[in-house]
Amino acid sequence: MSTTQRLPYYTLSPEAYRGFGATKAALENSSLGKDLIELAWLRMSQINGCAFCLEMHAKALRAGGVPEAKLDSLAGWRVGERFTERERAALAWTEALTHVDRTHAPDEDYEPLKRHFSDAEISDLTFAIALMSAFNRLAIGMRQ
Repeated sequence: MSTTQRLPYYTLSPEAYRGFGATKAALENSSLGKDLIELAWLRMSQINGCAFCLEMHAKALRAGGVPEAKLDSLAGWRVGERFTERERAALAWTEALTHVDRTHAPDEDYEPLKRHFSDAEISDLTFAIALMSAFNRLAIGMRQ
């Protein structure tokens, strides 16, 4: 597979890219907290295989003080002991939406969110997942 950049989408579509940036900034200021959002983004990037995004989100989490052992065990979060129930609910929702073509966002992944997040936070988390899905597809599709 070629790793040569196909198109510089961020300069070719600057208004659309700025819109994504504004959404990212709004989400980072939400009550979800930057670490939770970055954790969801890192997990999605693992699933989608976006090398650029993997490095970026792991670096951001390390800078935020998230332990290496937690980052190392993220792919196995379902069986690991390093994740809170709130994080588990967010990661399950992240995976459900990342694989929405197969999962159709099932109730068993949505309902636990209500125990750990407000309605606004569920909305913000869903926007965060949708945004990173778009960023992953841009980076992978355009070979960033």
